[in-house]
Amino acid sequence: MSTADAVILGLVQGLTEFLPVSSSGHLVLGKAVLGIVEPGVVFEVFVHFGSLLAVLLVFRHDIAMLLRALVDLFRAPFHSSGPQALHSPGVQLLGYLVAASIPAAVIGLAFEDKIEAAFSDPARVCWMLIVTAAILALTAIKRLAGQPLNLRNTLLIGLAQSLAILPGISRSGSTISVGLLQKIDGTTAARFSFLLAVPAILGATLLKALQVISAGLNSQQLSILAVGTAISFAASLFAILVLLRIIQRGKLYIFAPYCLLLGIVGLILLSN
Repeated sequence: MSTADAVILGLVQGLTEFLPVSSSGHLVLGKAVLGIVEPGVVFEVFVHFGSLLAVLLVFRHDIAMLLRALVDLFRAPFHSSGPQALHSPGVQLLGYLVAASIPAAVIGLAFEDKIEAAFSDPARVCWMLIVTAAILALTAIKRLAGQPLNLRNTLLIGLAQSLAILPGISRSGSTISVGLLQKIDGTTAARFSFLLAVPAILGATLLKALQVISAGLNSQQLSILAVGTAISFAASLFAILVLLRIIQRGKLYIFAPYCLLLGIVGLILLSN
């Protein structure tokens, strides 16, 4: 992979990570079109890390609240006000995020080899993009919003995230859509979806980082990974701000035709 390829794929990853069009699916198709041969999913994980940095920046206040909640949990047994701290908004949100992260963690570890194999199957990605289009289209049905986050609806969002491990299924699209279908308002669903990405991406990054260290990549390979990560960060920052505006207008479904068209065109091109 060249530096130019890293720039293109980093840009694709960043723009599509939080827009509900499946960044992993775009990366697989992008590599197929460019004829790039990249072993495993190391590059994908590092450009996802660039997206993670963008989330940490945009939602820094929420991250700070969650960190304070974590400190409160450790201090609770030693302070008389401990029981009250356990019912704070930060602690409740932290609990929902942990619960919602479990399905993806279990499925990711149990089916790691099969998931990696899916990254080398562009045709399967096209079919999953069509599935994503169907999920997004469901959000066009207007529902009265106002349902607060609870254990049930956050677990359903977590299950949606676990399905999005497959390239072609949009993580943001599926999690936000499930939130909307559970009558959670768009801003709350998007905020929870973005925060839910933090442990998922961070865990995958740490796991693959250990493999990279053991593999002993040379300076050129590390440089390419760094370029891809930086480009992904900048593009992800832009995509987050754009998506938040679209969700506030209640128009997440506008991405459905794009995913459907991309999936169909991809299948036609791959069949030739």
